[in-house]
Parts: sequence; C-alpha cells; structure tokens
Amino acid sequence: MDMNEIKEIFFQECEEQLAELESGLLKLNDGDRDPETVNAVFRAVHSIKGGAGAFGLDDLVAFAHVFETTLDCVRSNKLEPSQDVLKVMLKSADVLADLTNAARDGGSVDESRSRGLVKELEALANGELPSPSASAEAPAPKTAAKVAPAAPAPTSKPTDDSGFQPVPFSFDDFGGEDNAGGMPTYEVIFKPRYELYSKGNDATLLLRDLSRLGEMTIYCNTDDLPGLEELDPEGAYFFWNVTIKTDKGEDAIRTVFEFAEWDCELTVKPVEEARAGATSNDELPMVPVPFDLSILDETGAMEEVSASDARETAAAVAAAETASNVTQMVAARVEKKESAAAAAAAASAAAQNNAAGAGQTIRVDLDRVDRLINLVGELVINQAMLSQSVIENDTTGTSSINMGLEELQQLTREIQDSVMAIRAQPVKPVFQRMSRIVREIADMTGKSIRLITEGENTEVDKTVIDKLAEPLTHMIRNAVDHGIETPEKRAAAGKNTEGTVRLTAKHRSGRILIELADDGAGINREKVRQKAIDNDLIPADSNLSDEEIDNLIFLPGFSTADKISDISGRGVGMDVVKRSIQALGGRINITSKPGHGSVFTMSLPLTLAVLDGMVVTVAGQTLVVPLTAIVETLQPEAAAIHSFGANHRLISIRNSFCPLVDVGRILNFRATQANPVEGVALLVESEGGGQRALMVDAIQGQRQVVIKSLEANYTHVPGIAAATILGDGRVALILDVDAVVGASRGQSLKAEMSLAAVG
Repeated sequence: MDMNEIKEIFFQECEEQLAELESGLLKLNDGDRDPETVNAVFRAVHSIKGGAGAFGLDDLVAFAHVFETTLDCVRSNKLEPSQDVLKVMLKSADVLADLTNAARDGGSVDESRSRGLVKELEALANGELPSPSASAEAPAPKTAAKVAPAAPAPTSKPTDDSGFQPVPFSFDDFGGEDNAGGMPTYEVIFKPRYELYSKGNDATLLLRDLSRLGEMTIYCNTDDLPGLEELDPEGAYFFWNVTIKTDKGEDAIRTVFEFAEWDCELTVKPVEEARAGATSNDELPMVPVPFDLSILDETGAMEEVSASDARETAAAVAAAETASNVTQMVAARVEKKESAAAAAAAASAAAQNNAAGAGQTIRVDLDRVDRLINLVGELVINQAMLSQSVIENDTTGTSSINMGLEELQQLTREIQDSVMAIRAQPVKPVFQRMSRIVREIADMTGKSIRLITEGENTEVDKTVIDKLAEPLTHMIRNAVDHGIETPEKRAAAGKNTEGTVRLTAKHRSGRILIELADDGAGINREKVRQKAIDNDLIPADSNLSDEEIDNLIFLPGFSTADKISDISGRGVGMDVVKRSIQALGGRINITSKPGHGSVFTMSLPLTLAVLDGMVVTVAGQTLVVPLTAIVETLQPEAAAIHSFGANHRLISIRNSFCPLVDVGRILNFRATQANPVEGVALLVESEGGGQRALMVDAIQGQRQVVIKSLEANYTHVPGIAAATILGDGRVALILDVDAVVGASRGQSLKAEMSLAAVG
C-alpha cells in the first residue's frame, strides 16, 4: 500500500470523525451533558489532528489543535457548553470540514473566517464569553515560565550619570531547589490498561520518548501486582510515576501519549500543583526502581557506549536488587484474598468480551460493489430465463430439474438480499449535512432556526442516498428562506421566535418516505397564483385547486422572491427538486396550511436495482406491478360492479366501495373500457392515501425483476416507472401505481406522452 492509498484512507476516516463531531455537538446543543458525548467530540478532533500531523497538513493541525484545546476545557468542566459557546464550535466544525476537504482536493478556505474562529476559540479557552470583540484581537499567548508581574515605571530620575535606574525585583518566583535552574518540572503518572498492550503498544517505548524531552526520574509502582497463582498474563499491573524537567511544556508531554491516551490513565501536573494536592494521609513513598532507558534505543546506546563504566555497574547492581525485591513481593502476596482476584479476573474477561464483540468492518471500493450488483442482476435474469425454459419443456412439474431450479431461485434471492444489504446505508450522513446549511442560511437571513432530525438510521440504497443531497439542499434553503418568518413576524403572530424545521425518514410499503416540515407561514396561494399569471405560466382565468396551486412552485423559472439574492430568486431550486426525485423513480407531495407551515413529502424506492412484482397482462401488453403496492387481488363479480357518473365505476369490497381503474384505458392501450368481470382487480394503496382497484386482464405470476431505467434508454413515460427483462427475453414495463391512481382522479397523463399499444 503506497502513501496515496494511506492518505485516502485517512480522509475517509476524517469524514466519519467529522460526522461524529457534528452529531455530538448537536446533542450538546440539545442539552445532552453526558460526559461520553463530550469525550466523543474531543476524540474526533484529536484523531483528525493526529492523522493530519502524520501527513504534514499544518493548517489542519493548527486549527484542530486550537479547537481541541477549547473542547478540553469543556471536558474538564472549565467551560460551560452554553448555546453561544456551541454556536462557535459548530462553526468551527464547519471550518474543520472545509480544511479537510481543501487538504484532500487541493482547494482553499476562507482564511479570514478561520482566523476569526481561532481567536474566538482561544478566547473561550481563556474563559472569555463569545462576543464580537472576541474575534477582533487574539488573546495574549501563554508562556511556559512563570513571570513576575510588571512593576509600574518609577518616576524618579536615574541615580547617576550613566543612566542606571533601579527596577523592583522579587526572588520569590524562582521556587525551591527542585527548580533551581528555572526549568519547569512536571509530575507524570502513567498507568496503562491491558488494551494498550493488546494493540501492540509498549509502555517502555513511550517512556523512552518521554525521556527525550528533558531530565527525568522514574519510579515503577508494583503495588497492584498479584501472586503468581492469580496473575493474568494479559493484565496490566505496573504503573509509573515520572518527574521530568523540561521547557517543552505540558502539551509536549501529552503529545508523547496522544495515540495511547485512551488506553491508559494519564495525569500531568506541575510539581507545585502536585505537592499542593498532597494530603497528610498519603501512602508511603514508592520504592524507586532504577530504569535504564538507553537500553530501549539502540542508537542512543551506541552513542553512549563510551559513558562511564561505573554508571553501568551501578545500574546492573540496582537491577539485581530490584529483581530480588520483586521476587519477595510476589512471594508475600500469594495469600491475597481470592475474592479480589476473582473480581479482577471477571472485569478483565468482561473487557475482553466487549472488545471481541465489537463489529469489524472493511473498506471496499464502491465500484466493486456496483459490479457485484450488476452481476447479481444478470444472475436473476438468467435464473428466470432458465426457469421459463424448463417450464415450457417440462409439463410434469416433478422432475429433479424443477427441484434444482427451486433451490437455485432461493439461493439467488438470498444472494440478492445479501448484496443489497451491503450497499444499504443510513440517511444520517445526508441529514447531518443539512445542519450546516440551516445554520448558514439562518445567519444570512437573520433568522433563528432549529433543525430536528428523526429516523436518521433508516437505511436505503447508496445510489439513492448519493442523489438525495441536491434536492434536500434546495428544499432546506426554500424552507428557511421562504417558509420560516423573521423573528419579528413570528413574535407578532404569537409564535416562538425560533422557527423549527423537521426532517424525517421512515420506511413504508417497501419505499422510503422523507418529510420536510416547517412551522412557518405556509404557502401564500394567492401570491403564487398571481406570480404564475405574471410569468405567463397559467392563464389568468384558470380555476386551480389548492393542490394544483401548490404544485406551481415546481415549474421551471418560478419564484416568489421579490429580489434575486445569493439564496433564492432565480426559480431553479424546486424545479431541480422535482426532476431529481422523478429521476429516482419517486414523487413529491405538498401539504400546506397558511399560518402553520408546510410539509413536503418525498416517496422514493429503497433500491434502484431489483424489486418484487406481480406480472400482469393488459390489452396484450405485459406489465409489472410492484408487490409492495398491492393489498390483495380479487375476481370481480357482476353484482359488485356499480356505475358512478358517465365514465366511472365502483367495486364493492366487504361493504365498502372502491373506485375501479382500467389500467389499459388510462395508458391508452385501448380506446374503450374493458369488462371488469372478465379481468382481475388488484387492490392497491397509493402514497397519497386511499385505495383503488386496478383492473388488469390476467395475472401471470409473481417475479423478482431487475430494474432498468426507461428514462435513460428512451424517455420519461407518465404512468411507467421503469422497465425490466423477463425470463423469455421480452421487455416488460413497471407500472407507476401512484401516477395511474392520480390519473384516475382527473390528473391527465398528457396524451402526447402516453405509451400507445404496439402489435
């Protein structure tokens, strides 16, 4: 694996960390104060910084370091995560994402914005509340050494002609003999957990790296070491107490342990604080265990081979004495209580079980998954063709070939389900992307808006997810800019000044429903209608229903904005939404109540690859009706058919009446309506609500079919969702149930685009 591949993996992990970061910040913004949430946010930034440092991404490292420092103040309860603080952090998360994208794609970021946020983060870390002045000037940098406060300049004249002037000076700040040379001294307590060793880390290597920062004294604490009979070979019983003099500062010490910080207990304190925190009932001083760090570094050992022999001899003697002491300690603890040992063993086993139970994942190129999907689709088609051939040539239905084909069909279904599960992903990444859009548009419009997401773990095919971002972005922008009122208007209407946008995803009847609801002013239908007339989109004397007026906003070039801005006004957004949804084989509905808000509902297929369908015959044509839309099938009786008006008929089903829809007549397969008694009725439920009985001539059977885009290979045909290839090689059309039901209500399928019957 070359460096480019490793770097690509790093950026993929950055996407996951950024998603975790934003998710955690949004939880904190909603009032979650769970320490684990704060830790997860901190870990995300820390991981990005660590990986970026390995690749020399200095801008990303610098910003992440300041961000991490501020998050550490929240983690240590030095900074309260208020709404104002979290607003700065959410903006910082956006900039961190921009810096990551710029590092990957070679782009650039707004430096003025990033510098301003750095100043705000530094101000927060220094305990200053966020304010416009916080970003105006950077706080004074911290210094590692302790400096005496500056004394006011004396007003007296120099004492002699040479210009000498006395300056007040205090020796109290130089500390005791432990710090006689002015070098800051830190006490480090390093206690590894067993996970540190299980991941291949070595405590002694970390201590060696620490020794390079300055003069160091190290003690090994063995108080937790059990007897041999109770010793867990994979346990961690030693910990180290280190005193180190260094001018590199506390951050440099923590950097040594940054990749092992989550697998150990680490405490770093200046010596003064450590001693101030000591109490009179502290444990007895630990027995020093001399530790020669030079033996861990072959280079260091070669360079120091000419050092004093006396020091080597003393180290050897001390090591021998240490070994003797450890042996005596082990013998003395053989009689340790069994209950304590059992508890420790149980805790260790539980931790190991948790580690073993964690799910393992691998990264696979999406192109490989797509090729696998295509191969499975071809497998389904060939299996159907093979079954069709056997059925046509074997009328007994009991041969071993038929039995083998049934097993092949079952295995094919299992393979298809497994492969589709691989490509299924939750909509959470797309939903999280909308949070930033809401924040940015709200800032641009001066509105206060809260985004609430539900059903983020709802899974759908990745090809659908990839194409969801664009329509959702336009819908969010429309809801924030046009739907939600300004705080002043909301207050005047008796509403909360903070508007709410709710984004929801859920499964229903084999499809995914995505709803975008706002509590704004709703659609001003009179304004929409007048705007459509002014733009010559509809005649001035047209009589439109509320639903038809609402759908005018999807027309190309339509916009109710009074002026063109960076957000809206060009009449492109909602037209893109409708085209994108239709390209996915979905549809969009609007429900609006003036003064209370609007709800946009998108209905999309779970996958664009395969579906289960009922193969039917209509006027000599073969159609496939999605199985998820069918409630039941029935054979109409003459007594159950009732005429309604000139061209409508109803069918009586269990003491209720349901409209009867002739599919052949709707699609212009035939000029006159067929006799219902001679056909089969499919009771279907549409997304818009209500049931209809679709009239077909006959049912051929239930099949799993591979979806082929009709729009990509021919053109969009109203009433038809897609096409497929049957087992005998013929092309069958997949019925768009909702479009047919809508046509039965009077919504024309446009005669010029209807699919005429062919011979």
